[in-house]
Amino acid sequence: MSLGLNGPGGPQPPGPHTAWYVHAMEHLVDVVQQLSLARDLPRIMDIVRHAGRELTGADGATFVLRDNGKCYYAEENAIAPLWKGHRFPLETCISGWAMLNRQPAVIRDIYQDPRIPIDAYRPTFVRSLAMVPIRTMDPIGAIGNYWAQIYEPTPEQVKVLQALADVTAIAMENVDVFANLERLVKERTAELETANSRLKDEITLRRQAEEQARRQSLTDDLTGLHNRRGFMLMAEQQFEAGQRAKVPGWIVFVDADGLKAVNDTQGHEAGDRLLRGIARVLRTSFREADVIGRLGGDEFAIYAAGAVGPEVIRRRLDDAIAAINRREQLSISLSTGLVQCHPDETRPFEVLLRAADNAMYVQKEAKRAPS
Repeated sequence: MSLGLNGPGGPQPPGPHTAWYVHAMEHLVDVVQQLSLARDLPRIMDIVRHAGRELTGADGATFVLRDNGKCYYAEENAIAPLWKGHRFPLETCISGWAMLNRQPAVIRDIYQDPRIPIDAYRPTFVRSLAMVPIRTMDPIGAIGNYWAQIYEPTPEQVKVLQALADVTAIAMENVDVFANLERLVKERTAELETANSRLKDEITLRRQAEEQARRQSLTDDLTGLHNRRGFMLMAEQQFEAGQRAKVPGWIVFVDADGLKAVNDTQGHEAGDRLLRGIARVLRTSFREADVIGRLGGDEFAIYAAGAVGPEVIRRRLDDAIAAINRREQLSISLSTGLVQCHPDETRPFEVLLRAADNAMYVQKEAKRAPS
């Protein structure tokens, strides 16, 4: 049922305190409820294009979207075709005027208003119109009503049409919120599914990260271990992941004993061979998941997650050193410093690494002290 009557000779809708206005607002409430359930833009436009005519008794209604400096006539409901699917520059059409000026445009006779591009309107039935912006502060579109005969919509009709545009803006924003909410729910569901195979995924991600580290030149050329930059990047990631998961870990600082003497007496090639042997000792002593790096010169560091005690770590190192020295006829000797990373540790990784370095020097000095 139309709530407004058009035509120059027809009865005009009464004022805001009459039955017409009450019925119009009741109908608008129903439209608001429909818009609150809309979950996409096509549904919003379908509701609004019908409501636009019904609320004012117009002969046609159109739904216009602001699209990169143009007016896109996206939907319509009219007694004859208008401009559905067409785009026009904002500055050349009345919907653009309403958006640019952020106010309604009420035109009693299109042939008497300089804002109207007459050539675009001649093929249509339109003689009078009202156009209101969708959201006046920062318009995102417009809603238009058209009449086939000269007709001047009342202030109450324009007010109702603007109210429709305002609730349309809220509905469009809600669609964006709903879409984001759906996306977040899907992402959260995916996260929960991923957690069921977390260990497998972490290993895969770790290998991918290691490959990426190599591509970014984070690998020590001589030993094939992480260089200082690569070690700090990977070890800090593992350390922070362990803190979040409440998993303890160890930082092991290693220094080669007597490397300078080997370089001085046997040459740097022998020194490089010794360093490569140390790298094999460390790989043998620690797991694939642990982060091992050569920080520079004769200094190495390891971050090992888990609750293995220092005695076990030292025993593994000693066994690996003995095996490789025997098999490769090397004379590897290492000084080590160990620092445990507790799950509730508050010190940053670099501070813990320096503490392990200091502990290593304590052992090295103890070796040098006369017995």
